[in-house]
Amino acid sequence: MSSSLNDFNQKIIAEFRANEGKIGGQFANTPLLLLHTIGAKSGQTRINPLAYLDDDDKIIVIASKAGSPNNPAWFHNIVANPMVTVELGSERFLARATAITSGPERDRLYAKMAERNPGFAEYERNTTRTIPVVVLERTE
Repeated sequence: MSSSLNDFNQKIIAEFRANEGKIGGQFANTPLLLLHTIGAKSGQTRINPLAYLDDDDKIIVIASKAGSPNNPAWFHNIVANPMVTVELGSERFLARATAITSGPERDRLYAKMAERNPGFAEYERNTTRTIPVVVLERTE
């Protein structure tokens, strides 16, 4: 991760924690969570702020990396280590991450996210890869 992106994420993480999950600026109207993963190669804990949506009792995040040609590092982490920790507002809980990389359920969930956050439709147009959808299900 580039240092400028890491600095940007660290500011969001600090603001998220200081305000029980509420963020101002460009993300003021976007529901965010903090996803804690275990590095696939390093074994170290990584934290990423991500837009999410609820789908029944599941939480949905998108491995968009803003339409980059590659999946984000956190996606590789959840494939290698699907047990994650989620911070949602002031709550913290364990969850199992399941990647959906194709099919009607992936398409439905991606469209739902793009409807709520139009930037995701742009990300999909900007890349040739099929952007994975990740389902987070509480385990506790």
